[in-house]
Amino acid sequence: MQYQWYPGHMSKAKRQIQDELKLVDVIIELVDARIPYSSKNPDIEKFAGNKPRVLLLNKADLADEARTKEYKTYYEKKGYFVLTVNSKAGSGVKNVLNVVKEACKEKRERDLKRGIIGRPLRAMIVGIPNVGKSTFINSFAGKSVTLVGNKPGVTKGKQWIRLNKELELLDTPGILWPKFEDQQVGLRIAWIGSINEDILDIRELAMTLLSYLYEEYPGVVNAKYGIEECADGFEALERVARKRGCLKKGGEADIERASGIIMDDYRAGKIGRITLERVEKEEPDTNAKDRVEKTEDSVATATEEM
Repeated sequence: MQYQWYPGHMSKAKRQIQDELKLVDVIIELVDARIPYSSKNPDIEKFAGNKPRVLLLNKADLADEARTKEYKTYYEKKGYFVLTVNSKAGSGVKNVLNVVKEACKEKRERDLKRGIIGRPLRAMIVGIPNVGKSTFINSFAGKSVTLVGNKPGVTKGKQWIRLNKELELLDTPGILWPKFEDQQVGLRIAWIGSINEDILDIRELAMTLLSYLYEEYPGVVNAKYGIEECADGFEALERVARKRGCLKKGGEADIERASGIIMDDYRAGKIGRITLERVEKEEPDTNAKDRVEKTEDSVATATEEM
């Protein structure tokens, strides 16, 4: 199936982000550490210009630690200030302010020369849906200042949040981009729950995920569900369904229910710390540029799903 989700509110939010960028000193972008490449919006590359960039590999507790370290190095070489964080538990969050100040060091020095003292830095928080922006902000602030949800689309509009005397945050809605040129990117985004599942086939998601796990993380499916590994995705789903007692009348395997269980287990980290892509498969020098150019080419023809 084709993976795409770009409802009308995302187009509006995209324009708002472009308009508001002139008001901020730094961009803090959250990506999901399980898909650090695929969850990185190429539109932000285009908008950012020369703004300092802080990249947070969020949900690092759910990702393969070795691959997370590789992606951290990968993005640091591209000029980002990179941190790994677990916003839900608060791990790494306390380090963000110092990194933001380091990213804005030149700007702060210019302010001092102009006699501007005590002015808080302004940061824009961006990221795709369901990447954990609201959870991060609440953890960063040490209190509940924004809505949190485990489905995409909870944050509907922009909001300024004064964290302390040193930093103000502009929260923005999670947005995707008009067209996934690489459908594997869309698939990975769907795997982590950043696309409205009403338009997805949950069985296909589960089957393709199982196939990936058999190839990249042999043994984890067997360890979790107690089934023999099987290259056929549908047969593997059927085995999980029977092992978990997901049966319809007459003893037929309830594939839909088993698929939901598998996707919920993966997203909650119950299958293990698993990253769904490899840094060595990216293009170190042209990756960001190529993705931006592809996005620009597709904007004119993409349609918005209301």
